[in-house]
Parts: sequence; structure tokens; C-alpha cells
Amino acid sequence: MRVAIVSDIHSNLAAFEAVLGHARAGGRVDALWCLGDIVGYGPFPNECIALLRTYDCRVVAGNHDLAACGRMGTEEFNGAAAQAAEWTLAQLTPQARSYLSELPLTACESDFTFVHGSLRWPEWEYLLSSEQAQAHFELQETPYGLVGHSHLPLVCHEQPPGPPALRPAADGERVALGDERLILNPGGVGQPRDGDPRAAYALLDSDARVVTYHRVEYDIAATQQAMEAARLPRWLIDRLSEGR
Repeated sequence: MRVAIVSDIHSNLAAFEAVLGHARAGGRVDALWCLGDIVGYGPFPNECIALLRTYDCRVVAGNHDLAACGRMGTEEFNGAAAQAAEWTLAQLTPQARSYLSELPLTACESDFTFVHGSLRWPEWEYLLSSEQAQAHFELQETPYGLVGHSHLPLVCHEQPPGPPALRPAADGERVALGDERLILNPGGVGQPRDGDPRAAYALLDSDARVVTYHRVEYDIAATQQAMEAARLPRWLIDRLSEGR
């Protein structure tokens, strides 16, 4: 089975379509696993939700999804993120808002546990340190964990009795699923933050027991133009070109 693993789509339809096209180019995509933040920042929230739902998908809520449907306030968001969240809330159809309101904070599928941030703080913690990874591993009951939120492609290896080892994942890198427990972050589809503006995702081949990381070119200018037309914050528009 081939599963596309995505996170942080952030209403960027061009990036999401490019990622799915890249995944389908290698064969049938049997399922889609999404680690949250379908919406927020970008100009096409309803369209991204609709496209996601055309697949056999398992999805958990991110902080922007929660804010967009009223399950979370925006007091902890920066000004641009809060403005975009308020814009998104005003754009969502009743059906899209209902869909977001029903998303769980965590989910399990086969050997994988999904969460947006971390199992310690599902909707908000950025899993970026060995200490955070250790706390997550202590709550992870499956061999493998999938997280998003940081917009950074990462691999974390559990290495007892020492601390977990957290490192960036490169484009094309293949991670074997063996006996070692792992936490994997596929990176951000709609707003990468590692200095590479290309959309990021990962692809699970469950038969070969391998997860492969990918980067995909997309029409950044088209998304920026749509954001300008929606009068979304300039900072959010400019950062897409920089991968920040």
C-alpha cells in the first residue's frame, strides 16, 4: 500500500495539488494521512478540505484547524497568523467548518500514531529537541509516530539508554521501518520553513516498509497572487518564496 503523508497544507491549493500529483506519478495512492493544519495562512481553505476528502484519509486537527472552526482562540497566535485565522473562519462553508470541528487531536493507523504537535501537547508543542522527543516517546504506544507543526522534514530515532537523536530529512531520503522506534515529520506542504520553498511530504510504502521524503516544485506565484487578492498579510505572502 502507498500512503501519502502530508502536514501543514495551510490552504495552499497549488502546493497540495503538486504534492498529490507527484505521489500519483509513482503509482496509485491508496490512502492519505494528514497531520493537521489543513487551513490557515493561505487563500483556499474550502478547496483544500474538499480535495483532501476525495481520498481515503485519516486526519488529525492542527492549531489552525481548531482556530478556524472556533475550537481554539487566537490569543497565542502572532498578529499575521491571527489575521489569517479570522479571514479563514469567515470564508469556510458550514460543511467545511463542521468537518474541522469533528477532527480528533490524535489517531492511530497500523503501526503509526498521528498528532499535529506532540503527544504531550497535541495542538501546540513544536517537537524540535531531544527532551521533547523523549516526552513524546514515553506516550507513544506504537512503533512509529508522525508529527507536523514545525514545517520541517525531520527524523527522530529513539536510542535508549541515551537521548533520542533528531535530525533533518533530505529530499529523496528513504527511512527503513525496522525495530527501532521513530518519530517522523514530513515537513510542510503549504509553507515550508527550512529555507527550501518547495512543498514537502513523505510517502509510505507499507509493503517495502520504507518512508521516503520528497520535495516538489509548485507555482508559488499563483498562491501569492491569490493571497494578495484576499488581502492576507504581506509577511505571509513573501515568506513563501523564501521557505521561511
